[in-house]
Amino acid sequence: MTACRVATWPRRGDPRLRNYGAASTARRLPQLTFLVFIAAVATALGQAPTWSPRTTRPLEKYDNPPGYIYRLETSPRMISPYGVFISYQANVDANGNNIVGDAANECSISVDPTNTSKMAIGWRQFNSVLSNFRQGGWGYTTDAGTTWTFPGVLEDNVFRSDPVTNSDEAGTFFYLSLLGTLCENMYRSTNGGQSWTELQADGLAGGGDKEWFTIDKTNGPGHGFQYQSDDGANCSGGGVEFQRSTDGGVTWQAPIVVPGGTDLGTLDVDTNGNLFIGGEGFSDFNCVRSSNAQFGDQTPTFDQVKSTWVAASVSGESIQQDSLDSYAWLWTARGQ
Repeated sequence: MTACRVATWPRRGDPRLRNYGAASTARRLPQLTFLVFIAAVATALGQAPTWSPRTTRPLEKYDNPPGYIYRLETSPRMISPYGVFISYQANVDANGNNIVGDAANECSISVDPTNTSKMAIGWRQFNSVLSNFRQGGWGYTTDAGTTWTFPGVLEDNVFRSDPVTNSDEAGTFFYLSLLGTLCENMYRSTNGGQSWTELQADGLAGGGDKEWFTIDKTNGPGHGFQYQSDDGANCSGGGVEFQRSTDGGVTWQAPIVVPGGTDLGTLDVDTNGNLFIGGEGFSDFNCVRSSNAQFGDQTPTFDQVKSTWVAASVSGESIQQDSLDSYAWLWTARGQ
């Protein structure tokens, strides 16, 4: 597990308080009282939290060299019950034990719709809890998540981040992975995530930082198309962008700037094949629609752009190493 950083107010007798006498504390009491008063008034008036879209965030980069993932020390794997749910640790060694000292986060899970006992997870694999060099780790299960196999990483000693996995209606898994160049690769697995095939040379899947993708699983003209968007820090440097693949993630068409922006957002396709992207806009939450992205012979356009105010920013730094604390999620209703 990665270490947590928790800020606490110093207690009475703490050495940090030696330079703060009673007079100093007395001078601060009116200020603190005033701040509490403002907070209370804001709450009473129903004032919403400050919206802070487009917050400057660090790009995906590392300052530690790659290192060997030591797998010598082990401990029992984590099994975490919560009510009627039981969670089982996925990043385990060949014997199903916890690997002492390694770390992983930002996991993305997919399920085989033809056999729900088969699942695959992609995650950011760190060499140790002390390093921020990350690789494209993954694991798979064939018994609905009770036991997991962690074969390793997509490419040894290659910096990879922001893993996104998905599966089509036939049970083929896909893994989109961000490189340190802010370009991507798409991987495909036809055996339930046990092994992966890189669909193009490194970086040729386009894309960018904080990317996400979805697959058209309808019976319409866009069946099998893949759509992805990013946060604006990308290969082409052209702002928050959208890209389409009409051949199952092998090749990706030229990026298109998303009107209004959909930073830190996700995508979905409705029953009629319409594509939606939702995320942070320039001043609020933004949701855009493309009705013609499903037609391979047409350049996708966004015929609907809707903005709505959201009570809090979806961005921020989490307690996990170099990781966001939240993401905007979007789903569309499925007709019968």
